Amino acid sequence: MQNSMFSGLFGALTNEHRMNSIANNLANINTTGYKRDSLAFRDTFIMFAHDQVMEPIANVRSQKLFPDPQHRARPRLAVALTDFEQGGLKVTGAPLDLAISGEGFFTIRTPLGDYYSRNGHFRLNAEGMIITEQGFPVLGDGGEIILPPGIKDLVIAADGRIFGDDVLLGQIGMVSVDNLRNLEKMGGNLYRARNGAQVQEIAAPGEMVQGFLEMPNVDVVYEMVNMIEAHRQFEAYQKVMQTSDTVDREAITRVGRNR
Repeated sequence: MQNSMFSGLFGALTNEHRMNSIANNLANINTTGYKRDSLAFRDTFIMFAHDQVMEPIANVRSQKLFPDPQHRARPRLAVALTDFEQGGLKVTGAPLDLAISGEGFFTIRTPLGDYYSRNGHFRLNAEGMIITEQGFPVLGDGGEIILPPGIKDLVIAADGRIFGDDVLLGQIGMVSVDNLRNLEKMGGNLYRARNGAQVQEIAAPGEMVQGFLEMPNVDVVYEMVNMIEAHRQFEAYQKVMQTSDTVDREAITRVGRNR
Protein backbone atom coordinates (compact mmCIF):
# COMPACT_ATOMS: atom_id res chain seq x y z
CA MET A 1 0.00 0.00 0.00
CA GLN A 2 1.35 3.42 -0.93
CA ASN A 3 2.14 6.08 1.66
CA SER A 4 -0.29 8.39 -0.12
CA MET A 5 -3.13 6.15 1.06
CA PHE A 6 -2.13 6.64 4.71
CA SER A 7 -1.67 10.39 4.21
CA GLY A 8 -5.13 10.65 2.67
CA LEU A 9 -6.66 8.52 5.44
CA PHE A 10 -5.17 10.58 8.26
CA GLY A 11 -6.17 13.82 6.53
CA ALA A 12 -9.76 12.63 6.07
CA LEU A 13 -10.05 11.51 9.70
CA THR A 14 -8.74 14.81 11.08
CA ASN A 15 -11.22 16.75 8.96
CA GLU A 16 -13.99 14.49 10.24
CA HIS A 17 -13.07 15.54 13.78
CA ARG A 18 -13.06 19.16 12.66
CA MET A 19 -16.50 18.79 11.08
CA ASN A 20 -17.89 17.30 14.31
CA SER A 21 -16.53 20.26 16.29
CA ILE A 22 -18.02 22.80 13.88
CA ALA A 23 -21.39 21.02 13.93
CA ASN A 24 -21.39 21.11 17.73
CA ASN A 25 -20.67 24.86 17.70
CA LEU A 26 -23.54 25.49 15.31
CA ALA A 27 -25.89 23.32 17.36
CA ASN A 28 -25.29 25.60 20.37
CA ILE A 29 -25.91 28.99 18.75
CA ASN A 30 -28.83 29.47 21.17
CA THR A 31 -27.20 27.99 24.28
CA THR A 32 -26.70 30.58 27.01
CA GLY A 33 -23.05 31.14 27.87
CA TYR A 34 -21.76 28.50 25.44
CA LYS A 35 -18.09 28.74 24.45
CA ARG A 36 -17.03 27.52 21.02
CA ASP A 37 -14.46 24.77 20.45
CA SER A 38 -11.59 25.26 18.05
CA LEU A 39 -9.24 22.70 16.53
CA ALA A 40 -5.83 23.05 14.93
CA PHE A 41 -3.99 20.52 12.78
CA ARG A 42 -0.41 20.05 11.72
CA ASP A 43 1.56 17.70 9.51
CA THR A 44 3.92 15.27 11.16
CA PHE A 45 6.69 13.87 9.01
CA ILE A 46 8.31 10.45 9.01
CA MET A 47 12.08 10.66 8.49
CA PHE A 48 14.35 7.81 7.44
CA ALA A 49 17.82 7.13 8.82
CA HIS A 50 19.59 8.30 5.66
CA ASP A 51 17.84 11.68 5.95
CA GLN A 52 20.16 12.45 8.86
CA VAL A 53 23.37 11.33 7.14
CA MET A 54 25.81 14.00 5.95
CA GLU A 55 27.76 12.39 3.15
CA PRO A 56 31.45 13.26 2.65
CA ILE A 57 31.91 14.58 -0.89
CA ALA A 58 35.40 14.34 -2.33
CA ASN A 59 34.63 16.55 -5.33
CA VAL A 60 31.67 18.01 -7.18
CA ARG A 61 31.44 14.92 -9.41
CA SER A 62 31.13 12.47 -6.54
CA GLN A 63 28.07 10.26 -6.67
CA LYS A 64 25.68 10.24 -3.71
CA LEU A 65 25.63 7.05 -1.70
CA PHE A 66 22.13 7.64 -0.30
CA PRO A 67 18.91 8.76 -1.98
CA ASP A 68 17.47 12.21 -1.41
CA PRO A 69 15.55 12.72 1.86
CA GLN A 70 11.90 11.67 1.74
CA HIS A 71 9.25 12.89 4.12
CA ARG A 72 5.83 11.32 4.54
CA ALA A 73 3.05 13.68 5.65
CA ARG A 74 0.75 12.53 8.43
CA PRO A 75 -1.89 15.16 9.33
CA ARG A 76 -2.68 15.06 13.03
CA LEU A 77 -4.98 16.87 15.45
CA ALA A 78 -2.54 19.14 17.29
CA VAL A 79 -4.62 21.47 19.48
CA ALA A 80 -8.20 21.32 20.78
CA LEU A 81 -9.16 24.41 22.77
CA THR A 82 -12.23 26.07 24.21
CA ASP A 83 -12.48 29.72 23.20
CA PHE A 84 -13.49 31.63 26.37
CA GLU A 85 -13.92 34.93 24.55
CA GLN A 86 -16.76 37.08 25.91
CA GLY A 87 -20.15 36.61 24.25
CA GLY A 88 -22.69 39.34 23.71
CA LEU A 89 -25.24 40.22 26.43
CA LYS A 90 -28.98 39.87 25.84
CA VAL A 91 -31.56 41.78 27.86
CA THR A 92 -34.18 39.61 29.59
CA GLY A 93 -35.27 41.71 32.54
CA ALA A 94 -35.70 38.63 34.75
CA PRO A 95 -34.35 39.28 38.28
CA LEU A 96 -32.56 35.91 38.48
CA ASP A 97 -30.98 36.13 35.01
CA LEU A 98 -27.29 36.96 35.44
CA ALA A 99 -24.51 37.51 32.93
CA ILE A 100 -20.83 37.76 33.76
CA SER A 101 -19.17 40.67 32.01
CA GLY A 102 -15.49 39.77 31.86
CA GLU A 103 -13.67 36.76 33.24
CA GLY A 104 -15.33 34.51 35.79
CA PHE A 105 -17.60 31.54 36.45
CA PHE A 106 -20.55 30.60 38.61
CA THR A 107 -19.99 27.56 40.82
CA ILE A 108 -22.61 24.84 40.43
CA ARG A 109 -23.06 21.88 42.78
CA THR A 110 -23.92 18.61 41.04
CA PRO A 111 -24.14 15.01 42.26
CA LEU A 112 -20.68 14.46 40.71
CA GLY A 113 -19.05 17.48 42.35
CA ASP A 114 -18.76 21.23 42.04
CA TYR A 115 -18.41 22.49 38.47
CA TYR A 116 -18.09 25.87 36.76
CA SER A 117 -20.54 27.50 34.37
CA ARG A 118 -21.14 30.75 32.48
CA ASN A 119 -24.88 30.10 32.15
CA GLY A 120 -26.65 32.50 34.52
CA HIS A 121 -30.25 31.53 33.73
CA PHE A 122 -31.32 30.74 37.31
CA ARG A 123 -34.64 30.21 39.12
CA LEU A 124 -36.00 29.38 42.56
CA ASN A 125 -37.21 25.94 43.60
CA ALA A 126 -40.02 25.25 46.05
CA GLU A 127 -37.69 25.78 49.04
CA GLY A 128 -36.49 29.14 47.75
CA MET A 129 -33.07 27.83 46.69
CA ILE A 130 -31.39 29.39 43.65
CA ILE A 131 -30.87 26.62 41.10
CA THR A 132 -29.92 26.16 37.44
CA GLU A 133 -32.15 24.96 34.62
CA GLN A 134 -31.07 21.38 35.40
CA GLY A 135 -32.03 21.80 39.08
CA PHE A 136 -28.45 22.06 40.42
CA PRO A 137 -27.86 24.50 43.33
CA VAL A 138 -25.90 27.68 42.67
CA LEU A 139 -23.22 28.20 45.31
CA GLY A 140 -22.42 31.35 47.21
CA ASP A 141 -19.79 32.23 49.76
CA GLY A 142 -21.55 30.09 52.37
CA GLY A 143 -22.71 27.26 50.14
CA GLU A 144 -26.22 26.90 48.74
CA ILE A 145 -28.32 30.08 48.60
CA ILE A 146 -31.87 30.04 49.99
CA LEU A 147 -34.02 33.17 49.80
CA PRO A 148 -36.96 33.87 52.12
CA PRO A 149 -40.45 33.90 50.59
CA GLY A 150 -42.40 37.02 49.72
CA ILE A 151 -39.55 39.15 48.36
CA LYS A 152 -40.89 41.94 46.16
CA ASP A 153 -37.74 43.81 45.12
CA LEU A 154 -34.80 41.51 44.36
CA VAL A 155 -31.56 43.25 43.46
CA ILE A 156 -28.24 41.53 42.69
CA ALA A 157 -25.15 43.73 42.75
CA ALA A 158 -22.13 43.48 40.46
CA ASP A 159 -20.18 41.53 43.09
CA GLY A 160 -23.01 39.01 43.55
CA ARG A 161 -24.56 40.38 46.73
CA ILE A 162 -28.29 39.71 46.88
CA PHE A 163 -30.63 42.30 48.33
CA GLY A 164 -34.32 41.73 48.97
CA ASP A 165 -36.37 44.77 49.95
CA ASP A 166 -33.08 46.55 50.79
CA VAL A 167 -31.97 43.72 53.08
CA LEU A 168 -28.78 41.72 52.39
CA LEU A 169 -29.80 38.09 51.92
CA GLY A 170 -26.62 36.45 50.66
CA GLN A 171 -24.08 36.51 47.86
CA ILE A 172 -23.69 34.51 44.65
CA GLY A 173 -20.12 33.32 44.27
CA MET A 174 -18.01 34.17 41.23
CA VAL A 175 -14.55 32.70 40.74
CA SER A 176 -11.95 32.28 38.03
CA VAL A 177 -9.02 29.90 37.55
CA ASP A 178 -5.33 30.53 37.05
CA ASN A 179 -5.24 28.74 33.68
CA LEU A 180 -8.39 28.41 31.56
CA ARG A 181 -6.74 25.73 29.38
CA ASN A 182 -6.88 23.35 32.32
CA LEU A 183 -10.68 23.27 32.12
CA GLU A 184 -12.67 20.79 30.07
CA LYS A 185 -16.34 20.60 29.11
CA MET A 186 -18.55 18.16 30.97
CA GLY A 187 -21.79 18.67 29.05
CA GLY A 188 -24.76 20.73 30.21
CA ASN A 189 -22.64 23.89 29.80
CA LEU A 190 -20.47 22.86 32.76
CA TYR A 191 -16.68 22.80 33.13
CA ARG A 192 -14.27 21.00 35.42
CA ALA A 193 -10.52 20.57 35.79
CA ARG A 194 -8.90 18.17 33.32
CA ASN A 195 -7.63 14.87 34.67
CA GLY A 196 -4.21 15.43 36.16
CA ALA A 197 -4.40 19.23 35.86
CA GLN A 198 -4.01 21.47 38.88
CA VAL A 199 -6.61 24.26 38.90
CA GLN A 200 -6.31 27.05 41.43
CA GLU A 201 -9.30 29.30 42.00
CA ILE A 202 -8.62 33.04 42.01
CA ALA A 203 -10.73 36.15 42.43
CA ALA A 204 -12.72 36.84 39.27
CA PRO A 205 -12.19 40.29 37.71
CA GLY A 206 -15.60 40.19 36.00
CA GLU A 207 -18.89 41.68 37.13
CA MET A 208 -22.41 40.28 37.33
CA VAL A 209 -25.10 42.05 35.33
CA GLN A 210 -28.67 41.45 36.51
CA GLY A 211 -31.42 41.03 33.95
CA PHE A 212 -29.04 39.92 31.18
CA LEU A 213 -27.84 36.61 29.77
CA GLU A 214 -24.58 35.95 27.94
CA MET A 215 -25.03 34.79 24.37
CA PRO A 216 -22.74 32.09 22.88
CA ASN A 217 -19.54 33.35 21.26
CA VAL A 218 -20.28 31.43 18.05
CA ASP A 219 -20.13 33.33 14.75
CA VAL A 220 -22.48 31.47 12.41
CA VAL A 221 -20.91 32.83 9.21
CA TYR A 222 -17.40 31.95 10.39
CA GLU A 223 -18.46 28.41 11.34
CA MET A 224 -20.24 27.89 8.01
CA VAL A 225 -17.11 28.96 6.10
CA ASN A 226 -15.06 26.52 8.20
CA MET A 227 -17.59 23.76 7.48
CA ILE A 228 -17.33 24.31 3.73
CA GLU A 229 -13.53 24.33 3.96
CA ALA A 230 -13.46 21.10 6.00
CA HIS A 231 -15.85 19.46 3.52
CA ARG A 232 -13.66 20.42 0.55
CA GLN A 233 -10.54 19.16 2.30
CA PHE A 234 -12.25 15.87 3.11
CA GLU A 235 -13.18 15.45 -0.57
CA ALA A 236 -9.59 16.20 -1.61
CA TYR A 237 -8.18 13.58 0.76
CA GLN A 238 -10.83 11.14 -0.42
CA LYS A 239 -9.65 11.71 -3.99
CA VAL A 240 -6.07 11.01 -2.88
CA MET A 241 -7.14 7.66 -1.42
CA GLN A 242 -9.11 6.74 -4.55
CA THR A 243 -6.17 7.58 -6.80
CA SER A 244 -3.77 5.63 -4.59
CA ASP A 245 -6.09 2.63 -4.66
CA THR A 246 -6.31 2.79 -8.47
CA VAL A 247 -2.52 2.88 -8.78
CA ASP A 248 -2.16 -0.09 -6.40
CA ARG A 249 -4.71 -2.14 -8.35
CA GLU A 250 -3.02 -1.37 -11.65
CA ALA A 251 0.40 -2.31 -10.27
CA ILE A 252 -0.91 -5.61 -8.92
CA THR A 253 -2.59 -6.40 -12.25
CA ARG A 254 0.58 -5.72 -14.23
CA VAL A 255 2.73 -7.84 -11.91
CA GLY A 256 0.26 -10.70 -12.28
CA ARG A 257 0.34 -10.46 -16.08
CA ASN A 258 4.14 -10.54 -16.22
CA ARG A 259 4.16 -13.81 -14.33
